[in-house]
Amino acid sequence: MIFENNILFEDNHLLIVNKPSGILSQGDSTQDSSLIDFAKEYIKKKYAKKGNVFVGLVHRIDRPASGIVMLTKTSKALERMTQAWRERVVEKKYIAMVDRVPQKNEGIVRSWLEKDVSKNKVTSYNYEKKGTVFAELSYKVYSRMKNRAAIEIQLTTGRPHQIRVQMREIGCCIIGDVKYGYTKKNNDGSILLHAYELSFTHPVNGNYINIKSTPVWLPEYDGS
Repeated sequence: MIFENNILFEDNHLLIVNKPSGILSQGDSTQDSSLIDFAKEYIKKKYAKKGNVFVGLVHRIDRPASGIVMLTKTSKALERMTQAWRERVVEKKYIAMVDRVPQKNEGIVRSWLEKDVSKNKVTSYNYEKKGTVFAELSYKVYSRMKNRAAIEIQLTTGRPHQIRVQMREIGCCIIGDVKYGYTKKNNDGSILLHAYELSFTHPVNGNYINIKSTPVWLPEYDGS
């Protein structure tokens, strides 16, 4: 039921879900159940599918983060949406709760990122060097709560841990994100980063689709 209750959109080609924090987008070395595993189980049960079930993953969000993830039920949709993602015609927005209000109410962050695969951690540079990739996002203050702030973030590029490391660049660490500068973990291991809006053209029928999902912590968080 956890998976079914988090479905935001479903048709013959797409399955868009609100991923809870703590769930993998896809399997890794931990062998923990992933969003793909739950989706296959759901489709198999709902449609009485026999044999293997196809589920494609268009993009990922980090395990401790939450929010909208697009899965596909057909290879055609996966190919077309992956291409749309690569061409940056899919609009994606995030909300992050950070530990201080940024100096500027809005801005653009540009840097070059290098990932250490062995540590699963990204380092940011303000110049290009071998092994780095360019990363860009824009942000604006969504709301203020005491000395904390909710920040709306729109990605231009989609790099591993990009939001987490670039928020730290502007002196605003995401609540719970001890990997990137915050002082303590949240009790449930989550970080307050949520993929909250996705806008795109349907890969088969061409309809414009806008999906939104408000993080559960946003209206309740008191900045303490």
